[in-house]
Amino acid sequence: MAEPTPLNELHCAVEYTFDIIGGKWKVLLLSNLFDGGTMRFAELKRANEGITQKVLTQQLRELEADGLIARKVYAQVPPKVEYALTPIGKTIEPILHALCKWGTHYYELQRNAKAAS
Repeated sequence: MAEPTPLNELHCAVEYTFDIIGGKWKVLLLSNLFDGGTMRFAELKRANEGITQKVLTQQLRELEADGLIARKVYAQVPPKVEYALTPIGKTIEPILHALCKWGTHYYELQRNAKAAS
């Protein structure tokens, strides 16, 4: 993962936040873990139709490197790996819920505008 841009080089902290959670899959993966608690790799893959194994692995590694999720490996055959939110990862939940609420509101406005035209 590329190092995030230092805060003093950013326009604002929002840019820093999106530097960490930006992209198509990270927010969805975090949302899966909010809803599903601890999940295995295959569960996360099934929950995110269209994500490749390579991209899922990359996104999980980046979220782990940024301290938002924890990866637990069990010493067994076949290998068992679980992912869960860390305490700092859990703190972004209300922000993602607010984004979801805004997205729903915006969608409804757009749908109503199209229906009215």
